[in-house]
Amino acid sequence: MQSESREPILKTNLRAIFILVISIVLISLLLFRNLFFKSTYLLKSFGESSVDPEIAFTNNKPTFLEFYAEWCEVCKEMAPQVSAFKDEYEKDINFVFLNVDNQKWSNYIQKFSVNGIPQVNLFDRKGNLISTFIGKQNEIKIRESINNLEKEEKRYEKVNNGEFSTIQENKNNKVGPRSHG
Repeated sequence: MQSESREPILKTNLRAIFILVISIVLISLLLFRNLFFKSTYLLKSFGESSVDPEIAFTNNKPTFLEFYAEWCEVCKEMAPQVSAFKDEYEKDINFVFLNVDNQKWSNYIQKFSVNGIPQVNLFDRKGNLISTFIGKQNEIKIRESINNLEKEEKRYEKVNNGEFSTIQENKNNKVGPRSHG
């Protein structure tokens, strides 16, 4: 008889513990959402805060141009570092962020031979390409290149890293005979 009366109490206790655990997890996600989703949020905000490339190449300021995608894990990993560069240098340098999934930027993707992301191109104030970084990069190396943008003597530098994402073909925006595009 006693075992029968313990079962409902046990079920009630398990249910209460389960609800408590789920509540703690949900509250944690809400409180720490910026920590968990910060990189994705930063990538989305890059496109919104970007200087238009046409303006950037004609306003007599050096330009930091990044090609990225929101699905790119390396882009997400580098987003806090890039955001810190933007916060530090945005008064002196144009920051342009072009999402490779947006067909609007396909001419720039072709012009700068983007086939791996993130790709960062640094331009001097006259619009001359000074450095290209493909893949995950060391913060010190990019900072050094940014600081060298104002020096007179410049030679082109390309830095590749094995950690990058290959651009995925976006089939949603293909133009064909029946697409009316």
